[in-house]
Amino acid sequence: MKSIDRYMARLIALPLFSTLFIAAMLLILDRIRRLFDFVATQGGPVSVVWKMLANLLPEYLGLGIPIGLMLGVLLAFRRIATSSELDVMRGVGMSYARLLRVPYIYAIVLAAANIAIVGYVQPIARYNYEKLRFELRTGALGASVKVGEFTHLGDRMTMRIEGSRDKGRQLSGIFVHARTPKGDWVGVTAEGGQFLATDDPDVIIFRLTNGTLIHNRADFPTPRTLSFSSHDLPIDLPKFESFRSRGGKNLEYTMFQLARLGHHAGTEEQRDSSRAEFHFRLAEVVSMFLLPLLAVALGVPPKRSTSGLGVFLSIVMVVTYHKVNQYALSIGERGAIDPLIAMWVPFLVFAGLIVWMYYTIAHVPGGQPIGALERFFSKSWKLIVRYLPGRNRRGAAA
Repeated sequence: MKSIDRYMARLIALPLFSTLFIAAMLLILDRIRRLFDFVATQGGPVSVVWKMLANLLPEYLGLGIPIGLMLGVLLAFRRIATSSELDVMRGVGMSYARLLRVPYIYAIVLAAANIAIVGYVQPIARYNYEKLRFELRTGALGASVKVGEFTHLGDRMTMRIEGSRDKGRQLSGIFVHARTPKGDWVGVTAEGGQFLATDDPDVIIFRLTNGTLIHNRADFPTPRTLSFSSHDLPIDLPKFESFRSRGGKNLEYTMFQLARLGHHAGTEEQRDSSRAEFHFRLAEVVSMFLLPLLAVALGVPPKRSTSGLGVFLSIVMVVTYHKVNQYALSIGERGAIDPLIAMWVPFLVFAGLIVWMYYTIAHVPGGQPIGALERFFSKSWKLIVRYLPGRNRRGAAA
């Protein structure tokens, strides 16, 4: 029996981890272009893109793990069914319940990983992602001075750089215009320059070379002009507002925090929204224990059939259940329906359907829960093929 378990474990592992990897890559590729555009528009360093993607990865895993588990088990049972290995195993007395031992080991491990991700890791990662977006918008990440564009440092200073070399260490074609609180203004042009740090974290030195400085004040009869070979211009860094504390949204609360807020929140609206988010995450994780049963019911095709309808239908069912849960979450957050009812009634309906499908294939002689659908699609395809224009012409020619 242990050899059967090892065999099933190998059959499940490849499609499971392949699905996880492919799903994560597709979601990352979908988001990475938008992140690069956003970071480039805000003038931030490219390295922040990888930090933002790392903070999105827990969310992608939370979505990909249930799909990976279901497809891993489904494709494993489909393989042993289409190769007649399932008939041999059933013939020697192995029940579906026995064959589900390894899939449920996978389900327990992945459900534990998923509750850790959606319950603790994902809320913190989501907050860090929003913080990076905020810092990019405000310039708190040290947004770069764009070459060939006017850059505003605070309310009183404008700068333009024509050229940059050595990763920004050597600047050329510099123009600076600054105003003081007293109403003075200073205009500087220089051939070159570089930024230097100081002991004060709020002040940097812009060391300029080979340039001209113009200083004007209301009581000056004419602006003062100074030519220099080297001049240090102190620049006060703009003050940035601090980002909000974690918990501005329910997505940023851990499961323990949501449970606490669901009982002790100050307002009824906050209690409902916290309870809805808590039950949403819990229902999504608990539903993973139904997926091996669904995979068996849809992965074993009818006799003499190799149709992939079960694979398609399984993805549709899981995605539909997830969308129904999202709709129930929005209803529960508004308080229109008690969150406990809004989240767990769809779960019970989904569970009842899956248990019926599994019972039909495992305990009803000749039972096939999607047999009627298989026959319907098979007949529909034959009718489509029969009335294709090209096929009719070939038939007439014959």
